[in-house]
Amino acid sequence: MPAYEPLAYEPWDADRASEIIARHGARDGAMLPMLHALQETFGNVPQAAVPMVAQALNLARAEVHGVVTFYHDFRERPAGRHVLKLCRAEACQAAGCDALAAHAEAKLGVAIGETTPDRGVTVEAVYCLGLCATAPSAMLDGRVVGRLDARRLDALLAEAQQ
Repeated sequence: MPAYEPLAYEPWDADRASEIIARHGARDGAMLPMLHALQETFGNVPQAAVPMVAQALNLARAEVHGVVTFYHDFRERPAGRHVLKLCRAEACQAAGCDALAAHAEAKLGVAIGETTPDRGVTVEAVYCLGLCATAPSAMLDGRVVGRLDARRLDALLAEAQQ
């Protein structure tokens, strides 16, 4: 399997953001497609884009900010080179994901939702990867890993830190 290469993101540019927002403005339910496109372009949903989206959709900035902060897929800062998503859904909680999340946080020195200082790994919580069986699951750079235990998590962390 080839090494994961993160996408190269464009630097913030208000004119580019305006183009993205305008491209999606006429769609029904335009906010989510706008926010996804902004994140795909810039690596996150920049704070400066929030009032632009709000104005385009005739919404309060607080409404747009609420959507950005509510949905776990949106980031306020670009992710690291690798993204480790740990399932925190109820079935995985019952199978011990809280201890695995604490283990990952301790090994990386960052909390869920943060990126290591070297920008190497971002750790995120997700709320179902569809592998709810007898053990927690995770996703590293889009690759789903089921039956997660401490040994498998350590292997994922080692891979992410390369």
